[in-house]
Amino acid sequence: MTTRTTPPAADVGDYMKVFACTAVMMQTVLSLVLKTGPSLATQSGIGIVYNLVKYTAPAFIFGILFSTIRTHENAHLSDYGGYMSKQFSALFVPTFWWTLAYLLIMPNVQQVNHYHNLGSFLWHFINGNAAPHLWYNTMMLQFIILMPFFWWLSRWAVKSTHRLYGTLLVTTIGYFIWLFFYDHFVFYGPQMQHWYLLDRFFVSFIIYGIFGSLAWKKHHQLENLLRRFWGIIAIILVGTFIWTNLELKSFGHPVNLANAIYYKPSMTLYALAIIGLVAALAFLNICQHSRVLQPMHFLATYAYRAYLSNVFWLQVIWRIFGNSLSNNHPVWAIICCYILTWTLAFTSAYVFHVSWFAVKHKFNF
Repeated sequence: MTTRTTPPAADVGDYMKVFACTAVMMQTVLSLVLKTGPSLATQSGIGIVYNLVKYTAPAFIFGILFSTIRTHENAHLSDYGGYMSKQFSALFVPTFWWTLAYLLIMPNVQQVNHYHNLGSFLWHFINGNAAPHLWYNTMMLQFIILMPFFWWLSRWAVKSTHRLYGTLLVTTIGYFIWLFFYDHFVFYGPQMQHWYLLDRFFVSFIIYGIFGSLAWKKHHQLENLLRRFWGIIAIILVGTFIWTNLELKSFGHPVNLANAIYYKPSMTLYALAIIGLVAALAFLNICQHSRVLQPMHFLATYAYRAYLSNVFWLQVIWRIFGNSLSNNHPVWAIICCYILTWTLAFTSAYVFHVSWFAVKHKFNF
């Protein structure tokens, strides 16, 4: 195996972020088109594609933890202040402004209910209901706040083989117990309406955070495993993809994408298979010094900001022509809205970042 003395232009975490951001925009488009009442065949097709790209939050969490452990491998609690200061400007500030934009400019995209006073406005601001995709922010920022735990765990677990395997085993068993709990009590369970916020509780994605942390610590071994067993992982991916579609099909028509949730064994295994194959591709590109590494790193830098803005731009596109196009040609609406949303989201992320940097440089703050 090639020994790397300097960090690559893009790492596995960057690949995860780009793949996740690119896929999540498709989820948003599919959800809008489905609401226009397309034919049953088109609904079924939308459900299949939706399951295909239903790996975004797991991949993003895995990628964030992988990259953070790589760049803060020796960090301790004393480094937490500096770390949070950087994350505040990179994550919390754009989250604040985009959440504010959705609540004030596009209040129609709120989820569950609408704010009606200052208290409910502030509650929507932090609980992720300001827009269809912001539930993820509420969950992801919990991982950022809890990062010292992952710094400690990643170092502790790799000190011995017993600790490593024990951590992986406890994480896996514990997570599947959590899935059973969620399925029994929340997903069409007695607490479905009252406990829905558990879908953005960090425990619901803890397996991807812990695996991402340990993946960097054991990235050489992981690379060898993925190189040897990528074919088996691909078979698992196909099998679990079929499984998720059979589950969604069992609910019948009209297709309801709320039934394609992350918190099922089928979707968990599917997401882990996707993560494994994306990591295998990233390792391969890094070893070959591929030309795509620089573009991937560039896109990863702006992936989170693009993710925040994608619903805003899709709503603009939808109101201009997307809705009318979907009523007549839903497939073309999906293609056109998706390409334009992706382009505008990444372009705006880059332009806003460069503009803000220029303003700060000019006024020295």
